[in-house]
Amino acid sequence: MIQLYDTTLRDGAQREGISLSCADKLRIARRLDQLGVAFIEGGWPGSNPKDAEFFERARDLPWQRAVVTAFGATCRVGTAPESDANLAALLDARTAVCTVVGKTSRLHVEEVLRTSPEENLRVITGSVGYLRENGRRVIYDAEHFFDGYRLDPSYAMVTLRADIRGGAETVVLCDTNGGSLPWQIAETVRAVRAAIDHPLGVHAHNDTECAVANTLAAVREGATQVQGTINGYGERCGNANLVSIIGDLELKLDLRCVAEGELRKLSEVSRLVAEVANLAPDDHLAYVGRSAFAHKGGIHVSAMRRTSKSYQHVDPDLVGNEMRVVVSELSGRGNLLAKAEEYGLESTATNDILDQIKSLEAKGFSFEAAEASVAIMMKRKEAGYRPPFELVDFLVNVEHRAGRGIFAEAMVKVRVDGEVQHTAAEGDGPVNALDTALRKALVPRYPRVADLRLTDYKVRILEGLAGTAAVTRVLIETQSDGVRFRTVGASTNIIEASWRALADSIEYGLTLFPDR
Repeated sequence: MIQLYDTTLRDGAQREGISLSCADKLRIARRLDQLGVAFIEGGWPGSNPKDAEFFERARDLPWQRAVVTAFGATCRVGTAPESDANLAALLDARTAVCTVVGKTSRLHVEEVLRTSPEENLRVITGSVGYLRENGRRVIYDAEHFFDGYRLDPSYAMVTLRADIRGGAETVVLCDTNGGSLPWQIAETVRAVRAAIDHPLGVHAHNDTECAVANTLAAVREGATQVQGTINGYGERCGNANLVSIIGDLELKLDLRCVAEGELRKLSEVSRLVAEVANLAPDDHLAYVGRSAFAHKGGIHVSAMRRTSKSYQHVDPDLVGNEMRVVVSELSGRGNLLAKAEEYGLESTATNDILDQIKSLEAKGFSFEAAEASVAIMMKRKEAGYRPPFELVDFLVNVEHRAGRGIFAEAMVKVRVDGEVQHTAAEGDGPVNALDTALRKALVPRYPRVADLRLTDYKVRILEGLAGTAAVTRVLIETQSDGVRFRTVGASTNIIEASWRALADSIEYGLTLFPDR
């Protein structure tokens, strides 16, 4: 069993753009507890009131599996542990476990602390010992250990013995600058294990994109505690991504690290933390990203239709994810056959649709993120299909009127059940007016249109050197009953591009959405 030590609430919160409230931290911590994390580092109680509040509120909560941990540093050079404000704050947090960071590199001892190697050893042993005397379990973070070991191996090892002498239960070797490579990590951890018979952990940063690989290298050499953050959040380039590490430990190394049944909720945990941190989920994260099991190339999809093992290293269901087939100009017939099966559509005209998609993408369309447009194209090819409405014409005016400012109005004529509906509407802009007029024409016949809510509208200018004559791509996201789908349009005229996407979204919502 590998111990997971999560530091999302402290080290992860040091990422630029993240600011977690106390309520945010508690929400994440409760979910990590369910996941089966062994230690949850709540923050640095001596650094700010928010972290102190977290420990106070966490004290009264029932924790099922995790131990909430307070983080701090060794006492100041030249002072006694019992008079150090930082250590006092750690004790005030009243957590069962304290994590203490200390210097292991002579560079930091002499150039940052400006003290002697001997005084640094006194600080380490004294700080750990003081916390132990006050009834705390101690995890020791050996800061800059791998850099320090390369600089002076003997002194780096002496610092580890100093914290063990003080009573630390686990010694965590930190690649604080994130500059080490996997074989360097492996060699160093192997040397430490040969010299010191004590539980070891690893804390890796991602400045060389090797944090996960470095962590696994340490585990293979005997480290039993893994520190990191959900989604790899953290200062600079981030920390070792616990989500990827969990997948690797459980599915590749056959090492247990999460609670029974929680591995299948890994994708949900990743998305929850991203949501609370107010960051867009990274679609390309290993195991849990939306694109982690997405297949675009025609050859890939063709092989996948015969066996899912051909282009997938694990079953996505094991981590709560799902396989997706993406349709684009790179697609083959297999992509469309997979989509037809997914939507319950006929697949007799796949070659015609494939030619149409490739032709449209050459004109600026992009169907990767607009699967609803692909589905409705396939629906239109089905024998006997009658669209719920057909465009006759539309007119859009944008004016500036004295005393009123910019004013947009749209007129739409659509044929519904053989009758032409002629409506007009005002809007905040030309697309809003067009959307409102179309809905006004359709709602009397199709009340469901009122439930289709436009939630996003993105515009991208293609071939920027063409200036105002460039092709414009419009991507529209629509939501109904909590489910979102996307449609696309493209044209040198932004209103025409918007109409294509709008019309597809309404037609999809009326004809295919109820079946989804």
